[in-house]
Amino acid sequence: MKKTRYDRQPEVLIQGYNNQAWQGWESIVAALKTRLALANKTVLVIDCYPGVRLEEIETRLLPSLNASAIFNVELSRHDEHILQTLLAHNLTDDRVFGVLSCHQLPEFFDNTRMEALRQQIAAVPTGLVVVYGPGASLAHDGDILVYADLPRWEIQQRMRSGELGNWGAANQHEDMLRRYKRAFFIEWRVFDRHKTPLLKRADFLLDTTQADAPAMVSGEAFRAGLAFTVSRPFRVVPFFDPGLWGGQWMKDKFDLDPSKPNYAWCFDCVPEENSLLLRFGDVRIEIPSQDLVLLYPRPLLGEKVHARFGTEFPIRFDFLDTLGGQNLSLQVHPLTEYIQQNFGMHYTQDESYYVLEAEPGSEVYLGTKRGIDPQDMLNDLAAAQRGEKAFDDTKFVNRFPARKHDHFLIPAGTVHCAGAGTMVLEISATPYIFTFKLWDWGRLGLDGLSRPVHLEHGKHVIDWQRDTQWVTERLVNHVEPIAEGEGWREERTGLHEREFIETRRHWFSEPVLHDTQGGVNVLNLVEGAEALVESPAHAFEPFVVHYAETFIVPAAVGQYRISPYGSSLGQQLATMKAWVRG
Repeated sequence: MKKTRYDRQPEVLIQGYNNQAWQGWESIVAALKTRLALANKTVLVIDCYPGVRLEEIETRLLPSLNASAIFNVELSRHDEHILQTLLAHNLTDDRVFGVLSCHQLPEFFDNTRMEALRQQIAAVPTGLVVVYGPGASLAHDGDILVYADLPRWEIQQRMRSGELGNWGAANQHEDMLRRYKRAFFIEWRVFDRHKTPLLKRADFLLDTTQADAPAMVSGEAFRAGLAFTVSRPFRVVPFFDPGLWGGQWMKDKFDLDPSKPNYAWCFDCVPEENSLLLRFGDVRIEIPSQDLVLLYPRPLLGEKVHARFGTEFPIRFDFLDTLGGQNLSLQVHPLTEYIQQNFGMHYTQDESYYVLEAEPGSEVYLGTKRGIDPQDMLNDLAAAQRGEKAFDDTKFVNRFPARKHDHFLIPAGTVHCAGAGTMVLEISATPYIFTFKLWDWGRLGLDGLSRPVHLEHGKHVIDWQRDTQWVTERLVNHVEPIAEGEGWREERTGLHEREFIETRRHWFSEPVLHDTQGGVNVLNLVEGAEALVESPAHAFEPFVVHYAETFIVPAAVGQYRISPYGSSLGQQLATMKAWVRG
C-alpha cells in the first residue's frame, strides 16, 4: 500500500525568540538563576498541571537552585478521603460517565494548612524561597512564576502504564476508565480554570512532556508564539491508538509502528487532547493545544463562536479505521437535554461519518428499521447484554453501503455504527466521551474486561423517528450544489439541521478562495496528495497540507486560498470544511 506524506509531528516555527528558549535541566537552571539574581529575597513559584513528574523537579531542578527554603504545596491538600467525599457527586458510581465539575482549585486544599504554609513562606527572611506543585500559586503569587505543563495524551500514557493515578488519590492501579473519567470530568476542568490566568502572566513555561528531557520558554515568547499561531493555518499533533476493532489502513498509510496489532483511532484535531509544537530555533516546546484555546479564543474561534462556546473548541475531526478490522460498537449519542441534565455538559455529540476509503461490500449501520416495535429492540438488546443471545441487528437496524466519499449524517439520538472495512473521517461536536454503547458484538476489551454497555442511558435517548425512510431521506449522501467556477465546485454535504456544524466539500483542480467569515474553519484534504494554503494578501507564509491531514484556519485569518501543489498539479483534489453555523 502506497504511503502518504502525512506529517505526524507538525510544528509552528516561531521567529525572533530563539534566545528565550532552553533545552535540558542544565540550561533551564542557568536561565532561572540569571533571573533569580535580581533581589535579596525572591519567591519562585513552580505551579504544575496534575500529571507533571514532581520527583523529576525535586531531583533535577530544585537542588541546583540553592534555595533557602523549599515548600511542596501538596502537603496542604485535603486528605484523600475528604477529596473523595467532596467529589462523590461528580464521580458517580458509573465506570465511564461522571458529572462535569464546577469546583475551584482552592476547595481541594485545607485552609488551615494553606494559611500555615503562607506564614512559613513569609517568615523566611532572605534568599530564594521555592514553592512548587499543582496549585503552588495559591500559597504565593510568586515574584517569578514558572508554569509546568504537559498534554492530556501524555497524562493518559502515564495512567495506562500504572505510573500515575488521579491527583490526590493513590489509585494508580484502578480501572483505567475510572481514572480517565475522574480526570476528564474533574481534574482537567479545575486545573484549566486555574492555569488560564497563570499562563497570561507566567515568566516561564516549562514543558515536561518527555521524561528527563524538559524544555522551557519565556512567558513572553510563549505568548508571542500562541499569538503568531492564531494568525495562520496550523495543525495540532495527531495521536494514534489501537483498539479492539481497529484496522490496518492508518498503520500502512501513515507509516506507524508495525508492531502494534492495529490502529483504531486517530485524534487529528481535538485540541482538548492534542499537543501543539512550537519551534524556537533549536528548542521545540510541546504544550497542550488547549492552551491556545484558553489564551486566544477570540482570534482562534471568532467572536460569535467564542460567545457561544467560551474556551471550548467545538469541532472535532478524528479517524476511525476498520479496514482489516471489525465493526465499531452499535451506539447512540445523548440528546441535548439529556446530556445537560445528567452530565452537566452544554452540548451533545452530533457527528457524521465521511468515508475516506472503503472495501467492497462495507456498510454503515444507521437508524432503526421502519415498523419495528421499540420495546422489542430494547428487549433484544437487554438479552444480548445478559449474554443470552446475540443482538439481531438485521431485524432492527438499517445498513447502507459505504463507498469512498460517502457522507453519513448522525444527529444525536440516531442509532449508528461504522462497519468493518471503512476508513472514516468523523466530523463531530467535541464532547466525544458521550457514546452510549448499545451492543458490542459480545467482545472483550484489549484489557480483557467486558466493554461497558450503556443500555440504561441509551434507551432514554434513541429517537425512534429515525427509521429507514427518515434516515434515507435526510442523512445519507445529501449533496447540494452551492457554487462553481473554472476548475472548482462547492457542495453542501450537511450536517443535519439539528447539528450546529456546517460542512462543505470543494472539488478543485484550480485555486479556490475561502473566507473564514469571522469563524474558525477546520479542513481535511480528502482527495489529492498535497495542496498549498496561502494568503491572497501575503498575511502568512504558505502552508502545505498532505492527504488526510486536518488543519485549522483561525477566524482571524479571513481570506485564504487552497491550490493543487507539487505532485497534485493538474489533478482533481477535494477538501472537507467544517465551521459553526451562525
